[in-house]
Amino acid sequence: MKYILMMNCPKTGYDTFGAMPKKDLQAHIAFQKGLDKSLRESGELVSAEGLADPKQAKLVRAGKNGEPITDGVFPESKEFLAGYWIVDVETAEQAYAIAARASAAPGVGGAPMSIPIEVRQVMSGPPEEFL
Repeated sequence: MKYILMMNCPKTGYDTFGAMPKKDLQAHIAFQKGLDKSLRESGELVSAEGLADPKQAKLVRAGKNGEPITDGVFPESKEFLAGYWIVDVETAEQAYAIAARASAAPGVGGAPMSIPIEVRQVMSGPPEEFL
């Protein structure tokens, strides 16, 4: 089963993260790279990506004749998606264990950040009852 593990951060998270001491930023990034490497070697990692600062985000809707209409930045948002992993595991519990590992990424002084990670199963299609 595939699961997406979504790392969210508060509205101020990108600024706070960027203000961390360089050695702490480097330790955090090394942790993330190590986690990805471990998941890739175990065959569990499908994809993992960090996302650009939400200040660069745009919401796109189809306008008349299908042309894109963009809107953004969204100051009313309380948190943003910072990055994600897609993993392929046998059980939900395995996905939860990976999420807990990601949550423990080091922050200032190496202390675990306990980052909230949302875990959701990736569906291969709509539920049968909708077909």
